[in-house]
Amino acid sequence: MSAKIIDGTLIAQQIMEELKPRIARLLEKGIVPGLSVIIMGEDPASLSYVKSKGKACERLGMRSETIMLSETTSQADLMTVISNLNANPKVHGILVQLPLPKHINEDAVLEVINPEKDVDGFSPINMGRLLAGGECFKPCTPNGVMELMARYDIDPAGKHAVIIGRSNIVGKPMAALLIQKKKGADATVTICHSRTKKMSAITKKADILISAIGNPGFVKADMVKKGAVVIDVGINRVEDKAAEKGYRLVGDVDFDAVKEVASAITPVPGGVGKTTIAMLMLNTVQAAENIPKL
Repeated sequence: MSAKIIDGTLIAQQIMEELKPRIARLLEKGIVPGLSVIIMGEDPASLSYVKSKGKACERLGMRSETIMLSETTSQADLMTVISNLNANPKVHGILVQLPLPKHINEDAVLEVINPEKDVDGFSPINMGRLLAGGECFKPCTPNGVMELMARYDIDPAGKHAVIIGRSNIVGKPMAALLIQKKKGADATVTICHSRTKKMSAITKKADILISAIGNPGFVKADMVKKGAVVIDVGINRVEDKAAEKGYRLVGDVDFDAVKEVASAITPVPGGVGKTTIAMLMLNTVQAAENIPKL
């Protein structure tokens, strides 16, 4: 029997609908939730993602601004742009599209973003609060995964969750969320990465397997325990001459094979990616709501 498909598009729509009355209350107070996105260069995948964020803001009646910078923009000039956004009361959320060009110190960029406007949840302060279990903006993709599981009644408590990938964007914050002593978490967490030996032996023990490594079809059916929940965070472009754009999107998981082993699985596209944008909208609305508290 094939796995239940975890529909990220449906969950994202639910989250967006739930945000509408909150936004309406802000608008009544004269507050228009505003998101500013900075992108350096013209990477097609990043441009497409930024465009999706803008469209999501537009659908909700939020203010959206995309600041396009040359790939050769200096560190100092980028910092100035961020500082101006920090000081702008109409900007509630600031997002710097990653990855950045090699000449930019990414850590320094994330440190300069006001933590109260860091709707990506990547500033050291928000990451520290996340690890400590405090109130903070949670990184959108891992938090989207948590939301998907919650809304599909997948309880991680007492389960063995295995994460493939240790990035600051997904792997590490995903582990921090799952290990918290609270409802919807309480998992036992293992992280696998490029230096992990005998990875299949570890993934095969996972009750919940989350892959975020950006390697098309990496997770095979023989790496998955029967009845496991499989969350595919990977979004990879693979050449497909039959496709209109010359490529198609696939995940890290060999979907067709793994769905015959798993109890539940996210598709790509239509899975985690959709909820990532919805969680970004949620964080931006929360940032706008926090104004009276600041």
